[in-house]
Amino acid sequence: MNLWMKDFPASLQEKILKTSQLIQPKLEEIDQQVLDNQERVLECFRNQRVAEEDFAGSTGYGYDDLGRSKLEAIYAEYFQTEDAMVKPQMMSGTHAITTAFFAVLRPNDKLFYLTGMPYDTIQQVIGLVGNEPGALKDFQISFDYQPLLDNGEVDFAGAKEKLKDPAIKMVALQRSRGYAIRKSFTVAKLKRMIEFVRQIRPDVVIFVDNCYGEFSEIHEPTEYGADLMAGSLYKNAGGGIAKTGAYLVGRKDLIKLAGNRLNVPGAGKAEGATIGQIRDMYQGFFVAPHVTGEAIKGTIFASALLASLGLDVSPCWDEPRTDLVQTVTLGSPKKMIQFCSAIQHYSPVNSFVDPVPSKMDGYEDQEIMASGSFTEGSTIELSCDGPMRPPYALYIQGGLTYAHAKVAICKAIAETFFKNKNM
Repeated sequence: MNLWMKDFPASLQEKILKTSQLIQPKLEEIDQQVLDNQERVLECFRNQRVAEEDFAGSTGYGYDDLGRSKLEAIYAEYFQTEDAMVKPQMMSGTHAITTAFFAVLRPNDKLFYLTGMPYDTIQQVIGLVGNEPGALKDFQISFDYQPLLDNGEVDFAGAKEKLKDPAIKMVALQRSRGYAIRKSFTVAKLKRMIEFVRQIRPDVVIFVDNCYGEFSEIHEPTEYGADLMAGSLYKNAGGGIAKTGAYLVGRKDLIKLAGNRLNVPGAGKAEGATIGQIRDMYQGFFVAPHVTGEAIKGTIFASALLASLGLDVSPCWDEPRTDLVQTVTLGSPKKMIQFCSAIQHYSPVNSFVDPVPSKMDGYEDQEIMASGSFTEGSTIELSCDGPMRPPYALYIQGGLTYAHAKVAICKAIAETFFKNKNM
């Protein structure tokens, strides 16, 4: 008997059991992917001769921090790049992305997004919304993008002429969907985009926003020629252990520019104390393949079970996965609030809190967010959020364990769709 399901109506229990059986072959594929990625990470640690003394951390300026240098070498080796910068001083994925933009772009340069309009927080960085001082537009850095086709794919024909604009210095590719309904882009699709840009503009810097994407496949975009790539340590790469930080990987000259931008010209990435953080950053990266696999299993289960209720989900449970994000369109603000509230109530932290729609920094619409996580804002831990705007879609992501994701998703479905049906 499945004791954890004892309070569910029989019809829901039956759906859960059928869903679990249906997705089992897919979960076995994820287990194999985890093994492949874990072996690669292990080899990186072995090659860099990681030792206990590397976890001591540094203070003050952070000079001669051998642990930080080895960690960056591990990132560079895993992502197959010339160099890396991994620092607690980068506060988020958005901060790392912003650092990359300001490191490379100069007045009269143009940033071009091939993958459609970027998500809300990046729109503020560019200066498209929010009117915050210090955005790219304040420095006469312009922006353009190629709208996606109706099917959510890149419009290569439309982008071909735009890319000939000599002002374009950086072409950005956003791997994950953000708050769009379109599908996230697999590494195979990103590879095609990189090749397409290179044929037309071999001179531009190709940048990849890799947030939510690390370890969700057995290859990464930098293996196929991306010049610079960013991600967050309290998403996949931190494995649910790192408490803060972000990374940039890429060409050595671009990482130097990024270090000078984050810090000061001259000192660059050579400074930055790691006191109290470095062990977690190492351990988080080591367990990241496994934790990412657990989170992906949770989204596969959520997709299949929600679809069995007749809801519109993306991606479908049996589609290729390239990130942690699962979208479900609920069609009403009431359902969004109910579902988010249930996820919050079945979280390990702040389970007694009721999430309410509110204005959040970096977003134009009111947001609702459930995130009962050990690290504030962590999205490798189970969370659920979305903007309060049509079509009223929620974005489910993360889950340190498949078991927690499965329990919480089922509880949320029970409270949202079965509460008045024999519960």
